[in-house]
Amino acid sequence: MKLGASPWVGMLVGGILSIGVSFLIGYPCFKLAGHYFAIATIAIGEIAQVWMLNWDWAGAAVGLTLPILPESLANLEFHSTKAPYYYIAFGLLILGLLATYGIDRSKLGYYFKAIKGDLEAARSLGINVTKYKFYALALSAFFTSICGSFYAQYVLFIDPDSVFPLMLSIIVCLVATLGGVGTIWGPVIGAFILIPISEFTRIYLGGGGKGTDLIIYGLLIMVISIYQPFGVTGIAKRFQKKGSK
Repeated sequence: MKLGASPWVGMLVGGILSIGVSFLIGYPCFKLAGHYFAIATIAIGEIAQVWMLNWDWAGAAVGLTLPILPESLANLEFHSTKAPYYYIAFGLLILGLLATYGIDRSKLGYYFKAIKGDLEAARSLGINVTKYKFYALALSAFFTSICGSFYAQYVLFIDPDSVFPLMLSIIVCLVATLGGVGTIWGPVIGAFILIPISEFTRIYLGGGGKGTDLIIYGLLIMVISIYQPFGVTGIAKRFQKKGSK
């Protein structure tokens, strides 16, 4: 926006910069594991929000309003209809699924699964755990950054309160956890379940139901943690095994 460059260029550069930031975040956090790692990264998100609230060049608390440009794919702005945004978002979903599928079937994916299954065992087999954790974080940062740039282009406004709230970090984790961590379709299934719940409570309960979605999220976390740590896909696999027997 500052340089008047194409939003597509900004989107790509933002993704690359996010990879660099992920390395800065990952280096100290990789000394932690499991829930402690998740808590540390969420804490960094809270610190980043405070920082951005006071960074004038990035809009600070007021945020940034993107310029209204002529409607075109090159400018990534569509004023007469929102349909193109849907198709672009759907394309990003397909791209993410294809990347996940490719990684899942590659040596990199097997290394990821080994590290998730037993970190010390993976290290004893000669896998450079820190190196592959960096790969995982860099991939996550890149795709999240691309989607964040698209979100900014869609609403033509961005501020710290809209992109750094703690609840957003929790939802991102919960979507994958509910659907099934370490699976291709798990996060998609989780999103299909959680996002409608959030929208339903927001639309039909309004101010009177404020916090209802948080209560539902909390209950889901408890149920998943106690009864089915592998999420909805884990339940489906369990029924599939029973059916095959």
